[in-house]
Amino acid sequence: MNVISKLRTFVVLIVVCFLSVQCAPKSQLTLKEVLKDKFYIGTAMNTDEINGVDTGSIRVIKQQFNAVVAENCMKSGVIQPEEDKFDFTLADKFVDFAEKNNLYATGHVLIWHSQAPKWFFTDANGKDVSPEVLKQRMIKHISTLVGRYKGRVKGWDVVNEAIEDDGSWRNSKFYQILGEDYIKLAFEYARDADPDAELYYNDYSMAHPGRRDAVVKMVNKLKQQGIKVDGIGMQGHMTMDFPTCDAYEKSILAFASTGAKVMITEMDITVLPSPDRYRGADVGKKFEFDKKMNPYPDGLPDSMATKLNERYASFFRLFLKHSDKISRVTLWGVGDAQSWRNYWPIFGRTDYPLLFDRNLRPKPIVETIIQMAGKLNQPQQTSPKGKLKD
Repeated sequence: MNVISKLRTFVVLIVVCFLSVQCAPKSQLTLKEVLKDKFYIGTAMNTDEINGVDTGSIRVIKQQFNAVVAENCMKSGVIQPEEDKFDFTLADKFVDFAEKNNLYATGHVLIWHSQAPKWFFTDANGKDVSPEVLKQRMIKHISTLVGRYKGRVKGWDVVNEAIEDDGSWRNSKFYQILGEDYIKLAFEYARDADPDAELYYNDYSMAHPGRRDAVVKMVNKLKQQGIKVDGIGMQGHMTMDFPTCDAYEKSILAFASTGAKVMITEMDITVLPSPDRYRGADVGKKFEFDKKMNPYPDGLPDSMATKLNERYASFFRLFLKHSDKISRVTLWGVGDAQSWRNYWPIFGRTDYPLLFDRNLRPKPIVETIIQMAGKLNQPQQTSPKGKLKD
């Protein structure tokens, strides 16, 4: 072979190597594979997914997640719309799906002021029931629901959103009739129904110092009363500027100090402007549609998509840092098209808050998370003298 032929062969090899690198597929690992030793990675399931209609989302759930939570079908208004008339149709399907696919199932939610049926708190004359009547209704509801899935649903959001931003008690019907004892009672009833299930308190805007301190105080007080709260759920309904990672980290550490597990629940990050500068997740807050509040109806600009990716990455970096304290991170939906953010707090907007787009394709953040977790999973190499290599 002459010099020219050798040179030509060398150039071809260089080109082939370059193309093989450029065209190499991204990581074939999935979220649940790379995070399996860190924490559960979960998603909420909606009605179409539970009924098997949304086959695309089901495919993503099976491929990427190892935990699921019922988005709506276990709420009291769905389960028991009328007194003593229970409807377990969707809940049964949800639990069956979780078991069939070896997914950690969380029940959501036992006691919540919102989306609770009116009959729960009133008598035949429309007046508030007595404390004893409300207790009996709580016992019946919790024991029936938790008891039905005993040993199958692994954890329950027992009480949801009992604290306000400033740390005061939410003035719900549960609180008006029973006072703060309703929380203690709810955990007692749930523990009696399934002693082996994990029991959680769940709330939004948990980076607010007032709510943070009040939840820590509440959980510690319950502990002193002999009531164990296995986990504290930090709802992750975020905006592009709230909360800060620093404030969120303070809450993670504060909640972990109680001895409870920390879970990031209901996570999504809206890119849309907040009406009236509202940053919470109160489903009762609703605003009129305004085109100015829906800036991306035809797609998310690359610059904003990059900012969203960076925002998600900063929080998952934080979660990985504290994976010894965090037991689960749950996204509040699979793909953007299914997110509640499209109709709350303003109906008819187009949002992009989840890890998978409207065609259920993974956004760049999925690969970013996989790469971040993958680096942590790699064993650190040491030199012959036992020092870490640079």
